[in-house]
Amino acid sequence: MSTNDAKGGNLLAISDLHVGYPANREIVAGLRPTSDQDWLIVAGDVGEHVADVAWALGLLRERFATVVWTPGNHELWTPRDDPVQLRGEQRYQHLVGLCRDLGVVTPEDPYPVWTGPGGPVVVAPLFLLYDYSFRAAGTSKQESLAWAHRSGVVCTDEFLLHPDPYPDADTWCAARVRQTERRLDALDPALPTVLVNHFPMTREPTEVLRYPQFAQWCGTTRTADWHRRYRARAVVYGHLHIPRTTWADDVPFVEVSLGYPREREMYGRHGDHLRVVLPAEENA
Repeated sequence: MSTNDAKGGNLLAISDLHVGYPANREIVAGLRPTSDQDWLIVAGDVGEHVADVAWALGLLRERFATVVWTPGNHELWTPRDDPVQLRGEQRYQHLVGLCRDLGVVTPEDPYPVWTGPGGPVVVAPLFLLYDYSFRAAGTSKQESLAWAHRSGVVCTDEFLLHPDPYPDADTWCAARVRQTERRLDALDPALPTVLVNHFPMTREPTEVLRYPQFAQWCGTTRTADWHRRYRARAVVYGHLHIPRTTWADDVPFVEVSLGYPREREMYGRHGDHLRVVLPAEENA
């Protein structure tokens, strides 16, 4: 683990930048720290094209003392018009290499320790994916997917996110969960954590989805107790485009999505788009 020297500053977070939208690109271009000691968590879905991810993370890394990134599903897509046609694990590792060149912390790097206000805490970026287990009770994966297709609510991942070399997303997710558990189990038990994942780590946040069929692409039940097991001071996630803070076992679960321009207009989400994770009182 690495540590920072911050005595002040904030641990900030945002996700779902979707910089392919000009309005979102403009917002990202305007993001600024509140001090030269601020860290920024970017919890996935920066964009679909590798060049867009590099632009956004490079810009943010120039401005913030530390930038911590974990991939969303959109970074893992292989769009036909992206010059980088890598798929699955190879695409993920390519993005990890890009981030390392930029000086951005990834799920494959030593977890940094925030020692500013609210610290010390281990900031753990996680890449866990999903396994279709957020589905209706008593249904199989096949039945749940069939329901989604009948309803016309099918995540684009089914067409653009390739799990190579794994046979399916479920298997990739299981491998990531096992690997991540080993790393989290090895942490100093005296230190609390901030767990960062693009997808919700419990099922409860998906209960407010307008289209419940979409929940199956939103996480895994394997992580339902991780906020307790790994002493979470906070859990940061995105993906749902429903920015809010909910609580479980006295732990704040902070959804930090910027989301699409049409959503911000529809729900009147304007103003400061960076969420404060620590100091903790700002989560209320």
